[in-house]
Amino acid sequence: MKRTGILTLAIIAFLGLILFGTGCNAYNGLVDLDEEVSKSWKNVEAQYQRRADLIKNLAETVVKATESEKDILSSVIEARSRATGVTLDGDNLTPDKIKQFEAAQQNMSGALSRLMLVVERYPNLKSIDQFNKLNDELSGTENRISTARIDFNEMVAKYNKKVRRFPSNIFAGMFGFEKKVGFESKPGADEATDLGEIYNK
Repeated sequence: MKRTGILTLAIIAFLGLILFGTGCNAYNGLVDLDEEVSKSWKNVEAQYQRRADLIKNLAETVVKATESEKDILSSVIEARSRATGVTLDGDNLTPDKIKQFEAAQQNMSGALSRLMLVVERYPNLKSIDQFNKLNDELSGTENRISTARIDFNEMVAKYNKKVRRFPSNIFAGMFGFEKKVGFESKPGADEATDLGEIYNK
């Protein structure tokens, strides 16, 4: 009887250790992926911040070179303020927050489009070194944004798989790890804006 009781306790203890080990492993895996999602999001924000700064500098260069078009600078500064005012972190990446962030960035893209219309009226801008340098940097940043968005979506997908797969889904529910959302695909979203076409007209 004693031997059976000891054996039963040993089996329960062994199963408890397995469960504890599995739980620790699942929890740590979820924490690691959660941190990677946050890191990927910071990369996305950094590239959008760089883009906003470059667009503002480009607008300032246009106004200075043309000695006019000050209204476009005001438009860009206002759009930049809205775009940089929407900040998120890895813990509040809800569908509504992502949409709010994207709307602010679309507003910034609209300001860039209006700026490009002004640029078309002043072909001499292409001979200004500062303008050309900013143009090149902005084109490169558009490519970096596209890459950062793809990397972020891939990391969100990895995280979400971990949250949904058994047995980690049990521990995800216990410890409050919820699914995250990425950027939704839109027509042409997988391609960076080609600013070269605008500048080379």
